[in-house]
Amino acid sequence: MMHKAGVIRTAQYTPDRLSPQNYITFSAETAKTGNRISIVCDPDTRYQKIHGFGGAFTEAGAAVLGSLTPEQRNGIIERYFHQQRGIAYSLCRTHINSCDFSLGNYSCDDIEGDIKLDNFSIKRDKQYLIPFIRSALSTEGARFRLLASPWSPPSWMKTNRQMNNGGTLRPEYRSTWALFYAKYIKAYKDAGVPIWGITVQNEPEAAQIWDSCLYSAKQERDFVRDYLGPCLVRENLGHIKIIIWDHNRDLLYKRAKTVLSDNKAAGYVWGVGFHWYSGDQFDNVARTHRAYPDKQLLLTEASIEGGVKPGLWDRGEIYAHNIINDLNNGAGGWIDWNMVLNAQGGPNHARNYCDAPVIVDQDSGEIHYQSSFYYMGHFSKYIRPEAVRIRTAVSHDTLEATAARNPDGGIVLVILNRGPNAVPFQVRLCGATAESEIPTHAIMTLLITAGT
Repeated sequence: MMHKAGVIRTAQYTPDRLSPQNYITFSAETAKTGNRISIVCDPDTRYQKIHGFGGAFTEAGAAVLGSLTPEQRNGIIERYFHQQRGIAYSLCRTHINSCDFSLGNYSCDDIEGDIKLDNFSIKRDKQYLIPFIRSALSTEGARFRLLASPWSPPSWMKTNRQMNNGGTLRPEYRSTWALFYAKYIKAYKDAGVPIWGITVQNEPEAAQIWDSCLYSAKQERDFVRDYLGPCLVRENLGHIKIIIWDHNRDLLYKRAKTVLSDNKAAGYVWGVGFHWYSGDQFDNVARTHRAYPDKQLLLTEASIEGGVKPGLWDRGEIYAHNIINDLNNGAGGWIDWNMVLNAQGGPNHARNYCDAPVIVDQDSGEIHYQSSFYYMGHFSKYIRPEAVRIRTAVSHDTLEATAARNPDGGIVLVILNRGPNAVPFQVRLCGATAESEIPTHAIMTLLITAGT
């Protein structure tokens, strides 16, 4: 049976932005490779399940959206979440209590000594954050899972008596802090926002000048094993996914080994999250996946720091390079950081400005969709949850590629060219071959279906 492939393309020196191209057809005849790079797809060799792609709901992003007209605001949300008119985000993240991309420090219970959390409230989140999430959930056809991460417990639970600048969780409040997660999950459900999973702590080895809290590997292991895991089970929340680490790739394997070597702690852990700020280090992703194949791996945060750089094409290329290599080394999902920021790269109460796929100039009202938005879409729109990654081999490192088989049986192949020249290539699949070319600084998604 022959195959044909729909082609979706985004390329720098063209108007193409997730733009359909002419179909390419596979032939049973073996084409002459010549100078063409060969990409081999083997759908019979299957690897990890894909859980989705997406970005983060932050108070900062919600505040920026709140400065727009309803039409503009809804337009951005639709372009992120609509199945046809958008890029169909399917796995997202938000913050428990404040983070640096909040308008200031806050927690859901600032009453010191409230060990039963009688004063717990998500009133602050109902002002900006929850309406943002609910708007996304109400988008036609939107289907996404939501992961929630704490940057810091309330200041009164910490050794340094503040939410910023690190500090650690005071031992006497471990039970209370575990209950805090359960209260949060239930309050969000009551507000119409279901939580799918939680991470234990955002960046537990970083004492940031903004909201942060330190955990050693043993402290995280013991907290999950003795407090958080049992608490969620007691509160009938045992279905909530618990994800450890939530920090950089450099120490990914080391942290996983400490926590997951304890069988009781491992029994509560669904997966391991990681960030990209320490560099590529994809070998650590692969090593962790090989050592703990029953645990899931997710990139839980990625952002280009240093504020907004309008129009720089490498924003998207950096994203795609990381996504392809994380998937090819065992990750099952990839979550960008802020979906929307202002022209400065905020608001951020610690002045830790970053770039984002959508930038709003609040003075002019202009909305800028950066290359990273379109490059994310080449994965999120076409590789759907429950897809399975399949073997892909590229004959030369000029191109990067990854592929997955969707639940409907279709094969999605994503090809990245970060180089200065157009590159001819051929795709070989099940004894058939198709030829095409990818422009300079471009990304292509091939949607391969069986034909006659």
